[in-house]
Amino acid sequence: MEILWVLMALAMFSLVLLPVLRRRRIGVQLVSPGDPDAADPANYGFLRQEELDIRMPGPDADLLNVLDVVQRTQDYRAASQLLAGTDIEGETRWQRVQAFAGAASLELQQRPGGVSETPGGQWLRVWRAEAPKDAGGAAVHAEFLVQQAWRTSTPGTDDFRIIMEEARSACGDAALLSPGDPIPYVIELSVARGLAYSQPEFEKLWLKILDRAPSHMGAHLAALHYWCEKWHGSRETAYSFAEAAAARAPRGSLLAAIPLFAVFEHLPEVNLVRSFYQSEVVTKAVHGALYAVHAARPDDPMLAHVRHLLVLFLVRGERWSEAMDQLVHVDGHVGALPWTLTHDPAADYAIYRALAVAGYEANGGSPATLSH
Repeated sequence: MEILWVLMALAMFSLVLLPVLRRRRIGVQLVSPGDPDAADPANYGFLRQEELDIRMPGPDADLLNVLDVVQRTQDYRAASQLLAGTDIEGETRWQRVQAFAGAASLELQQRPGGVSETPGGQWLRVWRAEAPKDAGGAAVHAEFLVQQAWRTSTPGTDDFRIIMEEARSACGDAALLSPGDPIPYVIELSVARGLAYSQPEFEKLWLKILDRAPSHMGAHLAALHYWCEKWHGSRETAYSFAEAAAARAPRGSLLAAIPLFAVFEHLPEVNLVRSFYQSEVVTKAVHGALYAVHAARPDDPMLAHVRHLLVLFLVRGERWSEAMDQLVHVDGHVGALPWTLTHDPAADYAIYRALAVAGYEANGGSPATLSH
């Protein structure tokens, strides 16, 4: 279980975000009306920093239990059964596929194998060999290859391209095994970015996803990064894509929060101007995300991701009470953006939480006035 914090920090957005987002965004200086060192989060029932779970953004007991079994026994069958019982169109399946792939990839990184040592992630190889027609195993293998490409090689190199081409082929195999499943195509979105698909190629792939799961949040986030200026698009195309997704989002969908992720992707490298986070662009994106959070199902697996990102923007915008409301819902799990972009996710989350508490109390708030 030691590697799971890394695994779940990479999960959901591992391949979508790992190679493209810049760590220095979180370290921007903040001005607070109170001293965060004087604020005690424990007064609000928040967990101590050392108790924070950095493996995932929110609870998924079934996944953690199965991961424990698979890594302890090196037997893939529990993973196969869990994926077989998970709805193919839902966000949960996508997150679980990423989690299993991340586990195998990180095991391999820790134990590359040798003359007398079995390489890490051997259970995934056995899974593919013993159950070649298992759609879940095929999807995990495709995602594993994508993660390996980003983690072990440099974009633009021959090694990177070779692994990505193999991943592209694996996505095709996975799609054949589960025709109505959007996951193989969602995985291929990372391949599209890595191999620099042309716009017509990308749009053809995107239509396949829309035909199967038009409101898939993970797919939209992966597509957003294709359009970002660091890759193949621009700030304007990324914003246009995000705003179009939000505009067509059905009620209850978290797609209305996509513009906030677009703003986050294009934050200035260094911004010490507090008013930026109270600007029209940021305010509009934050309001869209808050609307999405309020309208979403309480059990939506993507809800925690949006809440965590909201914490950053609400604290920077000095909207203390609203930040505290998000913290009440997510405290305890911190394996999500923006914290996972830093070396110590729990520490960075704890800093923002302390700032929120300090600002809240400086403006008359107290544990008695905070709704749980």
